[in-house]
Order: sequence, then C-alpha cells, then structure tokens
Amino acid sequence: MNSTSVEAEVDPAAWLLTGKVIHERLRPKRHRFSYPVFYVRCDLDRLASLDSGWFGVDRWRLLSLYQCDHGPRDGSDLATWMRAQLSTAGIDEADGKIWLQAFPRVFGYAFNPVSFWFCHDRDDHLRVLLAEVRNTFGERHCYLLSAAGNAPITPETELECRKVLHVSPFCRVEGRYEFRVTQTPDSVSVSIDYKDADGLLIRTAVGGRLKPLTRPAALAALLRQPMLTVGVIARIHWQALRLAIKRTPFYGKQPAPGRAADVSTDSTAAGQAQPSAAARPISSD
Repeated sequence: MNSTSVEAEVDPAAWLLTGKVIHERLRPKRHRFSYPVFYVRCDLDRLASLDSGWFGVDRWRLLSLYQCDHGPRDGSDLATWMRAQLSTAGIDEADGKIWLQAFPRVFGYAFNPVSFWFCHDRDDHLRVLLAEVRNTFGERHCYLLSAAGNAPITPETELECRKVLHVSPFCRVEGRYEFRVTQTPDSVSVSIDYKDADGLLIRTAVGGRLKPLTRPAALAALLRQPMLTVGVIARIHWQALRLAIKRTPFYGKQPAPGRAADVSTDSTAAGQAQPSAAARPISSD
C-alpha cells in the first residue's frame, strides 16, 4: 500500500485512531484509570487492499489484522459474515459500509477486550453497532445493537443490552450495558455504562482522533506504544491486583447467577421499542 496515494484519498480504506481508554468503577470504592491506545479502523469490503510490506492482512507484519481473530473466527470473509448477521436480525437499513475498529496485532500478538463493528447505510448514517467482547478466560460474546425501528444512531441514541458474558471476577453476570456512539469526520468515541441491580457501577469510554492509516502514521504510533497489545493484558492484571488490594468483592471465574433483582432489559421493562441486543442471534460462539 503506497502511503502517498492513501493520504491523498478522500475515503481511505483504513484509519488510525489514536486516543485513550478511560475506565471508572464507582463502588464499593472508586477506582479509575486511563491509558493511551491506538486502533485500526478498516473498511471490511476493502480489507485486501490494505495488505502491504508493513501492514499485514492474515499474515505477519509489524502491524496486522487477522480475520480469524474476529467474527466467526474461521478466517472467512468478515464483511460477508457481518451482513449475514444483519440479515438474520432483519436490519435491512444497514446496507452501506462496515468498519471494524480493533487493536491490530503488534509483532503478531493482540488481545481485544472489545472490538467495534460500525455498520452504516448508503448515506453513511450509522445503523448498527456490534460490540464483540472478549474476556481473559477465552470466552466471547457479540452484542448487536440498533436504535428503535432501526433508525439512524446519533450521539443521543442510547443502545442497551443485557450483560450475558462474564468479563471480570469482580463483577457478577447481571444487569445491562448502555452504549452511546459519537462520530465526526475526524474522531470516534464509544461510551459504555454498566449498571447492575444497584445502579451505575462502571463507566468506560474509548475514543480518539482519526487519520488515514499510512506507513508514517502507523510507525509513529508503534514507536510511541511498541508494547500496546502485550500491555493490554499486563494492565488488566495490574488493575485486578489494585482492586484486590482495595478489597473489592471477588466473585471468581465462574460466578453464581445474577441476583433476582437483576435489571431487566426486555423491550417492555426497559421502555424500548427495539428488542435488546441479547435477544438478537449472532452465529459466532
């Protein structure tokens, strides 16, 4: 991929997002951290065009994206898989571009606590957000989120789903997530509020600035954060140690089912016209 030609494109096939992950737990004791990160954001219909001497698609490079890390995890075409999920969910409005935002493999390794798939219509309005969540125990779940009536998703749109995947041994599997997405021509941010039976427990935000994914931009990001993906795992365990020191309740790798007072996210109780994301089938795991 020629960096000069990519910079000149009005609509590049991939973007580099440089920004921060901010995480705040509110109880029983406040716990907050913020880390610099960078992501790649790729147009899945043009993924093959990104393969180059410095960025690999399904092969080792300094930075790379492997299709087997995402979606069905069998190495098949990700755009085809995602459109099949949209069709199964009956979301015909998302008939435009699909962007996958994820940590790239750095020197062959990556761990993505959450990857985001942004599905647009032909007028470039966001119609669907798919949050692909992984935990450190090798488990994964995809939350398929859309607005009421599959309307365009705006910064004011609250996307809600029931939590079904165990993520942290310091949280039960109960309650719900609330997502909000803000996109501009040069920035993207996703905020995630996690609420359990007692209310808001954790706030998370992922966001940053966008620039075309070129060799100079990517190498500059890599020089600033050469241990990006290894650091993700290291930081997860460091923050777990800090929570343990603060005597945060520990529920283990396989916590008991959520409390009976679990917050409902069905369409009637939540006051939403659309079904919860947990009710939309995703053929991944």
